[in-house]
Amino acid sequence: MSGWQLVAVGLVMLLGLIGVLIPGVPGQAIVWAAVAWWALTDTTGVAWAVLAGATAVLLLSQALRLLLARRPRQSGAPRRTVHIGGAAGIVGFFVVPVVGGIAGFVGGIYVAERARLGSHRAGRASTRTIMRGIGTSLLVRLFASLLVVGGWLGAVFRGY
Repeated sequence: MSGWQLVAVGLVMLLGLIGVLIPGVPGQAIVWAAVAWWALTDTTGVAWAVLAGATAVLLLSQALRLLLARRPRQSGAPRRTVHIGGAAGIVGFFVVPVVGGIAGFVGGIYVAERARLGSHRAGRASTRTIMRGIGTSLLVRLFASLLVVGGWLGAVFRGY
């Protein structure tokens, strides 16, 4: 696979990560499709293993999402707050691999809520409410997608 195709696959994955944060957009399916495109174009054993792992991780996240699902309106979270948390989770995942995704997501929600509500106590309480309502389900989907992208990046940089 050429360098330009790898860049295109990476951009599709980035689009999928953003899609995870937007209601109605099948972000995880877009990430999986990008991995499938890569694996079908570059038919090495590592590519197929990454595709199999991506499939397993994303199916597991779908099962967990169904167990944790709640309506966004129940939490009272503004969409802007969830988007800020998601963006911080994506950045955090790449700054501090794996653990940074979770810390960035929760930290982003806290910072957005503290700025919106004006105090530490109100920001912390709102963050807990959001995480109980929709944050956990969204975090599972985002983290699974980030793991898939991280696995793909590891295979590409390793030289598969």
